[in-house]
Amino acid sequence: MSLRLYNTLTRQKQDFEPIDRANVRLYACGPTVYDHLHIGNGRMLIVFDVLFRLLRHVYGAEHVKYVRNITDVDDKINARAAERGVDIGVLTDEMTAIFHEDAAALGCLPPTVEPRATKHMAEMIAIIEKLIAKGHAYVAEGHVLFDVPSMPDYGKLSKRPLDDMIAGARVEVAPYKRGPMDFVLWKPSSESEPGWESPWGRGRPGWHIECSAMSWKHLGETFDIHGGGIDLVFPHHENEVAQTCCAFGHDVMANIWMHNGHLQVEGEKMSKSLGNFVTIHELLHTNKFGGRSWPGEVLRLAMLKTHYRQPIDFTVKALDEAYSTCVEWFLATDGVDGDAKVPEPVLEALQDDLNTPAAFAAIHMLHKGTRAKNLESAKQLKASLELLGVLPQEEHFKMWRILNRSADEIRVPDTVKLQREYLQTIGRSEREVDGLIAARNAARGARNWAESDRIRDELEAMGVALKDNKDGTTSWEPKR
Repeated sequence: MSLRLYNTLTRQKQDFEPIDRANVRLYACGPTVYDHLHIGNGRMLIVFDVLFRLLRHVYGAEHVKYVRNITDVDDKINARAAERGVDIGVLTDEMTAIFHEDAAALGCLPPTVEPRATKHMAEMIAIIEKLIAKGHAYVAEGHVLFDVPSMPDYGKLSKRPLDDMIAGARVEVAPYKRGPMDFVLWKPSSESEPGWESPWGRGRPGWHIECSAMSWKHLGETFDIHGGGIDLVFPHHENEVAQTCCAFGHDVMANIWMHNGHLQVEGEKMSKSLGNFVTIHELLHTNKFGGRSWPGEVLRLAMLKTHYRQPIDFTVKALDEAYSTCVEWFLATDGVDGDAKVPEPVLEALQDDLNTPAAFAAIHMLHKGTRAKNLESAKQLKASLELLGVLPQEEHFKMWRILNRSADEIRVPDTVKLQREYLQTIGRSEREVDGLIAARNAARGARNWAESDRIRDELEAMGVALKDNKDGTTSWEPKR
């Protein structure tokens, strides 16, 4: 099966064909290092780490280049450094180190290149000079601004009406701007602010030009995939497209644009005012969320059980279920040696636009095989978990080995207990129900609605009520 990815630019899933199969190039927007990253940022890191791992699996690790930047010049950084009374460099170095610890704990591989914005001023200035020379930017009162009307197809990524773009951009009213949508490429710095010498005086870059410069430096004028959170589509990614395409004269900056969905916490938008704002660091090291700290692979699994393009509700219940699953996987793969190929059902799911829910459905069937002491299933389970970055780490779950507890003794969510008790009363097995659910999901994926309905009716006759969403069956409960 060929790799298919959803492209925000075209609003459809399409076959992925890299510009150069020997040099597959991926860029994802990294953090602005002024504070700890929240769990929504963690979702983006995890999603594009899975893509990085999959590309390495398909094309070979030596043929994939992943660039994830560090934004270390920004007005938020200036404000936080002043608030703490520390040098800006001290703040950004401290937050970058914490970010690296968090990303590693979430199972994210280091990117191939991790450029810092402050090391790419020459590239930013070069792009701005190109834009001025081509009539796409202008100098006004020490600022350099992109002239949005000079690009006829501005807005092609977000596809938003002009009024919506003006509102979404939180347009700054300034007398030196020619048009309300024009955005800053370079701005003057005061003596107390960080600044660099430029043809337009001492100043600092706008946010959008930083990513255009770093992607150009490390991936070229055009490359394969650009990723980030859905909140970055406009204005950040839209403005990256404008700058890069107008500077270099291309129709596209990246052939495919990928964006992960929003995250909410316990059914509500995450915000400090609601008291549900939670950072990756807090989840890993404190008892703020759910009364305990959580292993990184548990956080990662809880994220990946929802398709990356869908909104996700981050809950304690979801983490409890992910923890129980990780314990079972640890017991099933503990001490398993030897290599095995990742089985086709897992790969096919991932190559279908990173369909991690379907991949985990296939992994669940592998886990069933390990209960029958099938060594090959255990090896394939381990290989699949390693590919997804969710193989449970011994230091997090070694207590279960010490106690020599079996999988049946492990704490499992109440829903799973209810399912098992019900199946025992009707004389059916988990394997049988799981197989029917997998077959129904396959029928739905093939748009074979008749077969899908037939299997649903068969399950209903057994008293199994399915819980569906657009990606398939997520769970089931005894029919009341």
